[in-house]
Amino acid sequence: MVFGAILANLSQIGKVHDTGGVEFWREPARAGWLMKRGDVVRTWRRRWFVLKDGKLFWFLDSNVTSSSKTRGVIDMKYCLSSTSAFEKTGDEASFEITCMGESHVFVAASEREKDEWLSSVGACIARASRAAS
Repeated sequence: MVFGAILANLSQIGKVHDTGGVEFWREPARAGWLMKRGDVVRTWRRRWFVLKDGKLFWFLDSNVTSSSKTRGVIDMKYCLSSTSAFEKTGDEASFEITCMGESHVFVAASEREKDEWLSSVGACIARASRAAS
């Protein structure tokens, strides 16, 4: 069973993530560096994140253009909440986005930056929730 889950995750490596037509390289609602734990190899990795049009994208570097390859995307319409993750990580600058069936933990450079991300992501989740109802 665990082996099947690992294979399912491995099959996603290298696939282009659906951007939903979002022009993520133009005027994002928020962008910046965060640490994210890997989905397959559970180590922390520094990634450039872009929040735009109800989706959170991440990239290897901050030079994001129309030809940049996304390393992942979270669609906020499937997310339930964004909260501090201090209890999970022991880091005051950490936060968690909880989606249907999964959660994602991030670490910002500072507590202030974490609060800014929480505000932006929370507003995005609220908008997606209102649009769905």
